[in-house]
Amino acid sequence: MDAIQKRRAEEKEQRREAIIDAAEQVFADTGFDRATIDEVARQARVSRALVYLYFKNRDELQLAVGVRALRLLREHFLAAVAAEDSGYDKVAACGHTYLRFAAEHPTYFAALSHFESRPATEALTPTESEMFAAGRAVHEVMIAALETGIADGSLRSDIDDLWLTSLSLWAFTHGLIQLGRTKARFMSELDVATDTFFDYAIDMAMRGLQPPKPAPGA
Repeated sequence: MDAIQKRRAEEKEQRREAIIDAAEQVFADTGFDRATIDEVARQARVSRALVYLYFKNRDELQLAVGVRALRLLREHFLAAVAAEDSGYDKVAACGHTYLRFAAEHPTYFAALSHFESRPATEALTPTESEMFAAGRAVHEVMIAALETGIADGSLRSDIDDLWLTSLSLWAFTHGLIQLGRTKARFMSELDVATDTFFDYAIDMAMRGLQPPKPAPGA
């Protein structure tokens, strides 16, 4: 690739990122369901046709924001596991990190929720492939933490499918966040603080990963 081609490729990528920036802002302001391509084009100060040149529809833009969300979440996971020693603490840190991530980046969590609820397609678009790759990278951080815990004895040794375990932990934590948002008033009436609920639930899930305690007298 010569200098001119390289510059054009960089400019094309910069325009794509600028459109995603605009979409992210529009989604934050109006919500994913009400946002339109016209609003994204106005926010990005480009033509509607140019947006469609990069993204075939609003769903593709939502996925692009989701890719950003997963890549940032992976960075947060990496920082969280690096700060802990045992595999048990690394896995627990990922759960608490996802809870904080959702609170600090509500638009990103909404993008991930949109992706989790959308029906599967037979043929993946390039953006869907990016999303799956970014999601795999997040799970690989969790799987490495699980492997550490099995090796150091802080997690049970009979965890035989790390991918299923990681996916289950993801589903559990994602559901916690959604429940904390939709049932906050109900929990308030029960005099249960949302943070207390989150901490209790994560601790309960982690107890299921601990090695069994020796029987009395063993």
